Amino acid sequence: QVHLVESGGGLVQAGEALKLSCAASGRTFSSYTMGWFRQAPGKEREFVAAISRSLGLTNYADSVKGRFTISRDNTKNTVYLQMNSLKPEDTAVYYCAARGGVQALNPLLYDYWGQGTQVTVSS
Repeated sequence: QVHLVESGGGLVQAGEALKLSCAASGRTFSSYTMGWFRQAPGKEREFVAAISRSLGLTNYADSVKGRFTISRDNTKNTVYLQMNSLKPEDTAVYYCAARGGVQALNPLLYDYWGQGTQVTVSS
């Protein structure tokens, strides 16, 4: 069982940066692939980034590649999403998620979810 809590969302201007954090409970954080997803109003939840369990291999959606960076600190049971050069189209609720398998883009394959944090980018 993993309990996830996101933080770090807020309102920023286009071009600015934000760093999201997701703190996980439990002693087996390092055994989970971690992902970030987002959901804008009226849209489906979409994959943003994922990071593997121990090697730290990463994967990004094309829309954020080169602007966002996912990282994890297994000693702190935390995964991060550094978001640079934010655009209005990045506005969404951002969720972190955990799964026991390898990286996946499909949100249905993730087992545990946080409550989400709102990111709003004004133009």
